[in-house]
Amino acid sequence: MPAKFRVRLRKSPISHTAKTRGTVRALGLHRIGQAVDIPDNPQTRGMARAVAFLLDVEETNDGPGRGTKAATDGHRIGTKGATSGGPKAATSGAAKTAISGAAKTDRERR
Repeated sequence: MPAKFRVRLRKSPISHTAKTRGTVRALGLHRIGQAVDIPDNPQTRGMARAVAFLLDVEETNDGPGRGTKAATDGHRIGTKGATSGGPKAATSGAAKTAISGAAKTDRERR
C-alpha cells in the first residue's frame, strides 16, 4: 500500500482566514480531535504544512500483514521546543519528519 500519514485537528480554525479554514476542510477534518489518514504526496504534505499550527501529524506505515504503526509517536509539527514525556511530545534528531523540518524553517522566518 502507498504510504500515508494521519492528521488530527487539535485547534479550531474558526478565528483564522477563509483560506486556512478551506485547507483544513480539504484535508477532511471537521471537528476538533478528529483524525484522518491521508495519502503521502507533495500536495497533501504542503496542505498539512500550511496549517501545521492547528494539527498533530504522524506518519503511518501500512504494509501487508501489518497494522497501522506510528513512526513518530504522535509528533506535533507546530510545537516550538522539544519536550519529553507523553505521546504528544515533540521528537528530536533523526525522528523528525520532512513536514516538521519545513515547519521549523517557517518559524525561523518569523
